[in-house]
Amino acid sequence: MSPLINSTFDRYAMQRVCAWLAWACLLLIVCFPLLLMAYWTVADAGLLAARSNMLPINIQSPLESWQRALGALVTLLPVGLMMRGLWEARLCFKQFALGHVFTAQAVKRLRSFAGWITASSLSSVMIGPAISVILTFNNPPGSKHVAIGIGTDQVLTLMFAAVVWVMASVIAQGQALAEENASFV
Repeated sequence: MSPLINSTFDRYAMQRVCAWLAWACLLLIVCFPLLLMAYWTVADAGLLAARSNMLPINIQSPLESWQRALGALVTLLPVGLMMRGLWEARLCFKQFALGHVFTAQAVKRLRSFAGWITASSLSSVMIGPAISVILTFNNPPGSKHVAIGIGTDQVLTLMFAAVVWVMASVIAQGQALAEENASFV
């Protein structure tokens, strides 16, 4: 296969993958809040405690419906921020699917995605104490908990967002160099 045909095939394959990823982002945007609500509805109290940086024995009373509903509502904050980031990723993938890769719009969308994912990760750290208070609210006096924790998932998400931000900066520099070179001709 000649290099031209191979690069053309790669370009069209990448455009198809990006179109699929745009749809996948939309699917995640729709499914995340529904899955979150289902999780808070059916998850065992011990599992909710563990996900909130507590031991299962820290929840001493059965969880009431209002605790589950409020926990889900509070957890919607980082999920909502992630959904906003996924929307930016979707718009970026749609541009890539059209072949618009090294553009100011792509840089803007990638940076926006990185920013929203960073906000989502940081907010998930911030809501942890609120969730622990909600889950232990019905405990007897002296056995309520406030748990604070940072997990590897938040650290890795922040690292991922930083990588995307840097990649967007590299694209922006490449775009500026291409424009500068085009002005010499």
